[in-house]
Amino acid sequence: MFSLLKKFKDGLTKTVAAIAAKTHGLFGGRKIDAASLDELEEALYTADFGVETTTEILEEIKTAYKKDPALQGRQAAEIGAAVLRRVLAGAEGRLERGTAQPEVIAMIGVNGSGKTTTTAKLAHKFKADKQTVLVAACDTFRAAAVDQLKSWATRLELDIVASHTGADAAAVAFDAWQAAKSRGKDWLIVDTAGRLHTKDNLMEELAKIRRVLQKHDAAAPQHRWLVVDGSLGANSIEQAKVFHKSFGLTGLIVTKLDGTSRGGAIVGIWRQLKIPIYFIGLGEQPDDLQPFSAENYARAIFGLDQ
Repeated sequence: MFSLLKKFKDGLTKTVAAIAAKTHGLFGGRKIDAASLDELEEALYTADFGVETTTEILEEIKTAYKKDPALQGRQAAEIGAAVLRRVLAGAEGRLERGTAQPEVIAMIGVNGSGKTTTTAKLAHKFKADKQTVLVAACDTFRAAAVDQLKSWATRLELDIVASHTGADAAAVAFDAWQAAKSRGKDWLIVDTAGRLHTKDNLMEELAKIRRVLQKHDAAAPQHRWLVVDGSLGANSIEQAKVFHKSFGLTGLIVTKLDGTSRGGAIVGIWRQLKIPIYFIGLGEQPDDLQPFSAENYARAIFGLDQ
């Protein structure tokens, strides 16, 4: 657990540092007082934890402080982490393979969310876990997306089905499913478009991919995951609402948490949508895509080592 906790702390460095800066070393052993509580409140808002979560954390710390005026910052950190764990109860997505072969994950999200890169990293993770996988480059509207996924596939030695820019995305998905089936793959990961001419156009393209996959398997895609940029805060929630209404999301991957001081946004996303979070992106390297752990996230945010 310790190595994973360190991974979370390293990945959330900007958020942790921003909180530490505003609370002036509160969690390093400083005694709680009225000023430090004000500092903590400001820090939590700045880190995008939102009103509900910030209020819950502060109320519990204040209650403990009234009972024990000698309350130390380390104790306050433990209380804050416990509140986050409670708020995030049920948020961890647990991925278990069913009986389908291949089992299909449709990766959904707007351009810039890290969707294509995350597709490759997820495939790499399956491969490292001794599961077989094929990726489908179905973001054919954007030339860079196809080239990017091909590049990742070469680097990570992944099987890929791709076509030319402007090719019919649903046809690529259809061919990819057949390839995955004939090669006995456990997983097919489909990278979909993140932008077309209009929102309705995009949603219809996603629906078309789904219909084509269901010609092979009525249950496909078994997983419909939205990839969201964790630095966008409320905008991520609005994106998710739109995609969920049109496509029935079954999970989330929250990316780019290493590049933001607003790592609290993940809590608001869960509170609003109650869609399980399967993975979070904590860096640029393939192994920086980590299964979401509420425990490690909560302890990392408050600078706790174990």
